[in-house]
Amino acid sequence: MAKYFNRFKYNDNAMTFAQHHFYKYHGLGNDFILFEGSEHFSPEEVIALCDRHRGIGADGVLFITQRNSLPYMRVINSDGSIPEMCGNGIRCAAFHIRRTETIADAVFQIDTDAGIHEVKVKIQSPTEAEVQVQMQTPSFEASAILLSQPNKLIDQEFCIEQTPLKLTAVSMGNPHAVCFDDISKEQRIKLAPQIQNHELFPKGANVGFAQVLAAQHLRLHVYERGAGWTQACGTGACAAAAAAVQTKRADGNTSIQVDLPGGSLHIQTGKENSPTLMRGPAVLVFEGSSL
Repeated sequence: MAKYFNRFKYNDNAMTFAQHHFYKYHGLGNDFILFEGSEHFSPEEVIALCDRHRGIGADGVLFITQRNSLPYMRVINSDGSIPEMCGNGIRCAAFHIRRTETIADAVFQIDTDAGIHEVKVKIQSPTEAEVQVQMQTPSFEASAILLSQPNKLIDQEFCIEQTPLKLTAVSMGNPHAVCFDDISKEQRIKLAPQIQNHELFPKGANVGFAQVLAAQHLRLHVYERGAGWTQACGTGACAAAAAAVQTKRADGNTSIQVDLPGGSLHIQTGKENSPTLMRGPAVLVFEGSSL
């Protein structure tokens, strides 16, 4: 482990972009700039890095370092905000750690701000891997989601922008609001920011619009905190699967395919009060150094 984290020596008092080697990864189009080492960037610098016209371009930045003798992943969104967890990001981090031979085992643990997650990496080529992540146990408790009300939010009726809809709130280490109503694209674009910033969610929420396509098969569009509409959201797919099971739209303790704009994730829902497994790709796009 020490070989990896000492591979690059940083001057903590004089960090600049020019001193950084970076890697560009994506998970189903949800893309990240990855740096090895501690976070030394301001929110404004992260926003500049993620700018798709004047920067490298990404939905967020991943920092891989070490905490409690484990690899540690920290995420900053493209708007400079800090989420608790990122499902697609942790798959990319796991592939990077395995690809660079930091850890020889295919199964290992990564620490995050939402807790420790076990990952299993199956390398398919020098630039692509399939990664399974043991996610947190889904929680519908108001305290876990940081709701402003004391009661759970399960298929609760709302009227937002004169549009009636039902929401289910679930935590995957970060807060999600899932809607299974038949909502058009135009309605989604209009309603998502209103739901995300609703008074029920003082810390905001990732907003997922899910559609049941068949038994154990969902389609999902996610308006993500800090990134907006995204090609894929790993925690969002887990939240949608958990919400589908909770509301009897899907069977529990089995696999659910979740189709996102960028591709499909496979979510293995566990028995009650047990973790969820997320399986999907991680891809290395390129690497380089800032000038």
